[in-house]
Amino acid sequence: MRILYGVVGEGMGHATRSKVVIQHLIENRHNVRIVVSGRAFTFLQKHFPDVVEIRGLTMAYDDGAMDRDVSVLKNMLRSPAMLVGNAAAYFERVADFDPQLVISDFDSFAYLYAKAHGTPVISIDNQQVIHRCEHDEEIRKGVDFDFLSTKAFIKTKLPGCDHYLITSFFFPEVRAKYAHNTTLVPPILRPEIIGATPSRGDHVLVYQTSLSDNTLIPGLNELSDHKFVVYGLRRDAVEGNCVLKDFSEQGFIQDLSSARAVVTNGGLSLIHEAIYLRKPIFSVPIRHQFEQEMNARYLEKLGYGLGATKIEPDALSWFLKQEDRYYEALGGHQQDGNRKLFERLDEVVGRLAPK
Repeated sequence: MRILYGVVGEGMGHATRSKVVIQHLIENRHNVRIVVSGRAFTFLQKHFPDVVEIRGLTMAYDDGAMDRDVSVLKNMLRSPAMLVGNAAAYFERVADFDPQLVISDFDSFAYLYAKAHGTPVISIDNQQVIHRCEHDEEIRKGVDFDFLSTKAFIKTKLPGCDHYLITSFFFPEVRAKYAHNTTLVPPILRPEIIGATPSRGDHVLVYQTSLSDNTLIPGLNELSDHKFVVYGLRRDAVEGNCVLKDFSEQGFIQDLSSARAVVTNGGLSLIHEAIYLRKPIFSVPIRHQFEQEMNARYLEKLGYGLGATKIEPDALSWFLKQEDRYYEALGGHQQDGNRKLFERLDEVVGRLAPK
């Protein structure tokens, strides 16, 4: 079957997760053409031969928080050029492909193609859990505006798909009106993570994406009884009890699988991998990004870790003292690789295939 696969380009998590699904489709003899924007284009182009670059939306951040106003203005200014560029991509690379099915990982271009041509469309992403599921007050408390605005945006992003596959480490109840075409499945995992052998070492893995945070290393140095391996600062160095490492996929997986705990933001990719490898998680979500706030709160609800507004020595020290409790809760998490996702995807693709 000819499948057009759209991947949103904001961040790299969607690209790394989509790579796993696309590889599965190709192995099942489907012909897949990928449309993608941003840095995700460069990443996916390295792994697949049929990748089309499009223009996508971007988010703006300031002082560790998402800047809503700047994000809206930035994307409004980019919209005319984005539309022209995407129209060119459509006529040059997509129209002649004549896809029989569209899959969208939160990407509007592929979705709109499906709607314009009456082509079946499947949504595979994690964001839809915000709109299509019920969430308790404890998950929304104090961030109602972020919740409602994010929910409204997601509701209008990909409405009317034939089926929604939602990847998640938590499983809230699907809203009754969406139960007929919504399936929650465990997180998408890279083969390298599935094949890793976890152990409980003596270091804490820290993943930091902000190069401007000058308080991180001094704060970690205050916890001199603990060893930290820090990724994301784009350099190799040793500063007290902190070993800073430039990114290496193999090295990162080794340090993750042997870590005693993980410190990260609220992004899903590392959280999913840490949960699968049974690592307690200290999560510092980006402010005003409800998805990350939600992830941190569900981590706490499930007993997998602790959410915090920033990395502070006292809070991190307390978290590490609770390590055994988190390990016990994580022991109850069960996931057989990507089996459930692939089985449900194959079933839905088969049902939507041209007769």
